[in-house]
Formats: sequence, C-alpha cells, structure tokens
Amino acid sequence: MPARRELQDQLNTLRDQLEQNPPLSESERENLHQLMAQIEAEIELENQLQDNNLVDGVNLAVERFEVDHPTIAGTLRNIMNTLGSMGI
Repeated sequence: MPARRELQDQLNTLRDQLEQNPPLSESERENLHQLMAQIEAEIELENQLQDNNLVDGVNLAVERFEVDHPTIAGTLRNIMNTLGSMGI
C-alpha cells in the first residue's frame, strides 16, 4: 500500500532528524522514540482499525515540538496526515 510506504519514509526522515542530535531533552527524545515504535508496530500489524491513542500521541508531539523544533513537528504532521489517509 503506497500510504504505508510513505509513512515508513516519513519515519525514516524523523529518525534521520533525531540522529542529527537536535537539542532535545531525554524525555522528549524518549517520547518520540515511543511514538515511532507505536507507528512501526501499527505498520507491521497492518491494522486498519482507528487507534485514537496513536493519533492523539502524534498530535500532542506536534504541539510540543512546533515552536522549538519546527522541522521535527513538520515531519510529525506528515505522519499524522498519512495515518489519517490510511484510516488510522
């Protein structure tokens, strides 16, 4: 499914951004890694049921990072849009 490939590409972009060591606290970094793990688990399971917790978590992360880390927030927005297009 193209949306899943796009989502995986966006996760890879986020992973690359995190590897550049932006000034994040340990809790912020851990939060992003947990979100990424949840999204990857959703991809692997190919579960088409809506998971509001996952979408809410990504949305909260967007709000948390949009001021100090707009690039990360933009990638998270793309992830959220892709999840929505997948019906998640």
